[in-house]
Amino acid sequence: MRSPQPHRNGGETQQHFHSTISLQKLKRFNSLILVFRFSAFCFSLASAVFMLTNSRGSDSFHWYNFDAFRYVFAANAIVAVYSLFEMTAAVWEISRNATLFPEVCQVWFDFGHDQVFAYLLLSANSTGTEMARRMKDACPDNKPFCVQSDIAIALGFVGFLFLGVSSLFSGFRVVCFIINGSRIYV
Repeated sequence: MRSPQPHRNGGETQQHFHSTISLQKLKRFNSLILVFRFSAFCFSLASAVFMLTNSRGSDSFHWYNFDAFRYVFAANAIVAVYSLFEMTAAVWEISRNATLFPEVCQVWFDFGHDQVFAYLLLSANSTGTEMARRMKDACPDNKPFCVQSDIAIALGFVGFLFLGVSSLFSGFRVVCFIINGSRIYV
């Protein structure tokens, strides 16, 4: 015979009551996260494109000849793909009032991946900055290459800032989930 009470270790889950006001707050909060994820996507994609197109002539420098610049390109491309996925998940959540994955998985997935990819982006752009700084002696001969590298790295840092803010918001959602049992803050 089944117990009418939900299991303490999982099993049946309680349905939370959410008012219309809390659902509006959630949509507003998710829309804000969507804006930051879109910004992170745009800046990371722009950084990857700037680095990818950074080759001037056959006798000048090429970005793929430098490990640090390959790292900058790869990290920004990965973050752009991740941000695109997260934007899709945010649009899904806003339009359907439900998460793409089960709620507990979604909040931890978002928070964990935001953290990992933010640190990846910070690491890659820091490495690229050091390489660009060391190349300043060669820049008078290859000024367009160095300027475009600097722009790509700067765009990557701006992408990191937007991803960092998204990480703060997803961390807030994790805390709300731990405290309330739901990603919705009341």
